[in-house]
Amino acid sequence: MTQKNNQSNLLTIIYVGISCIFLGGFIGAVTNIINGAVSPTYFRNVMGWDFYEIWLASIAQGIFEGLIYGVIFSIIFTSAFSLITKNTGTYKFAFNQLLKIILLVILCWIIGGIIAILLATLSPDFYQSNFYNVPTDKTEMLKYAWVGGSIWGGMIGGILSAFFSVILLKNNWNGKASRIKPNG
Repeated sequence: MTQKNNQSNLLTIIYVGISCIFLGGFIGAVTNIINGAVSPTYFRNVMGWDFYEIWLASIAQGIFEGLIYGVIFSIIFTSAFSLITKNTGTYKFAFNQLLKIILLVILCWIIGGIIAILLATLSPDFYQSNFYNVPTDKTEMLKYAWVGGSIWGGMIGGILSAFFSVILLKNNWNGKASRIKPNG
């Protein structure tokens, strides 16, 4: 029975690690589906892309970068999950924590985009002189600002999620463990 439990726990950890990687790719795809539609100019100017299907390329770029960030996050989250739960956590528990982390990253992505739009609105000259190859047309500049700011927001959200995921796991696991401890 113990060997079966150990195998089950190892499979859970492997599934959690793989899920983290693929969730990174999913976040990258979803955010760049939006960003690529909002401002192909951003990708043309910043990435140096000069071809017709910039939107599709931006999605592919989001998936690629998301998978890379997912690998890094997976190492942190899966290690913390394994250590904190002492290899007894369920996939459902881990996935519920990952949903909270996804929310954090998406919120940071949105906040980053809003902050960049506000900066470009309040001081267009500053924005154009301090950021790379910004369009002069006001509407295009605001779209460009959204994409650049949301990307930075998402990256900051990714960094924050690495730290907060450990805290989230620890606090929620301790809360779960205290509810199932026998009294006295």
